Amino acid sequence: MDRFRMFFQHFQSSSESVMNGICLLLAAITVKLYSSFDFNCPCLARYNTVYGLGLLLTPPLALFLCGLLVNRQSVVMVEEWRRPAGRRRKDPGIIRYMCSSVLQRALAAPLVWILLALLDGKCFVCAFSNSVDTEKFLDFANMTPSQVQLFLAKVPCKEDELVRDSPARKAVSRYLRCLSQAMGWSLTLLLIVAAFLARCLRPCFDQTVFLQRRYWSNYVDLEQKLFDETCCEHARDFAHRCVLHFFASMPGELRARGLRRNPEGRSPEPPDDLDDLDGGSRKAHLRAVCSQEQVNLLLSTWYSSKPPLELAAPSGLWGAGLSHRAAGVAPGTRLSLHTDV
Repeated sequence: MDRFRMFFQHFQSSSESVMNGICLLLAAITVKLYSSFDFNCPCLARYNTVYGLGLLLTPPLALFLCGLLVNRQSVVMVEEWRRPAGRRRKDPGIIRYMCSSVLQRALAAPLVWILLALLDGKCFVCAFSNSVDTEKFLDFANMTPSQVQLFLAKVPCKEDELVRDSPARKAVSRYLRCLSQAMGWSLTLLLIVAAFLARCLRPCFDQTVFLQRRYWSNYVDLEQKLFDETCCEHARDFAHRCVLHFFASMPGELRARGLRRNPEGRSPEPPDDLDDLDGGSRKAHLRAVCSQEQVNLLLSTWYSSKPPLELAAPSGLWGAGLSHRAAGVAPGTRLSLHTDV
């Protein structure tokens, strides 16, 4: 149980593990969908190609879009690409690195579908049965062009009376299926060789630029997460103080309307300091940001002009930001926040 808990915590803390797990899940769902799918070609000259190519390419497109939707890095990449430069310049290398990472994971499930479809051959036979060169087969010599087109359209439907137990249908179907499987195995070999070369040749090049882009892509992702968490904490504290301020003014309103009096015949006065209502906590960030206009100004400033990546920079406007955490880290303190891409 402890090992399972440690594995689950590692899976939660590592975005790379999460994304790889989602890719494997989408690939497994793809295999299950294709194995449970009942393929039926229309066997009509006008619709065979559209139906076959549609089933060969449309599900991969849908799976690719699903891979982009479930990948949080795609949203972070678009936000980094579209944000104004402001006080922090934009590095195109970071966007390219994040784009390649997103595309690699999003293409896993579509490639699995295409490989399964090519190795199975049904979609390929249905899509290209009307495009076969009849000169390669001797059985079509005595047929008119219209009869040939009708016969080729019926090739995927082996139970049709026109092509049932026909040697020509078997020959055409076997030819197209072998061609489809050859393309599927060729694509599989090409992907394996490309992955092998990428893994083996990457250490041969300078890793400085790669490490820099990996670090800053991790930073952009982690910064967005921390900003969202800090906004939630600040909104909770701000709402807490607003509610306390509302109820602190209620006794005065009740006394003005003559609806409430204490046993001595006079209403209690609301406390002057709202810090007494929430346990005496000192929330300096709420004293600096105490209205909706100020919060909107800070949020718009964060989007339009993010702070420069320099810890020694003067605080200025950013010193009174949304975060109420400590400004620095004590020497010797270990930072445990880390995100992989």
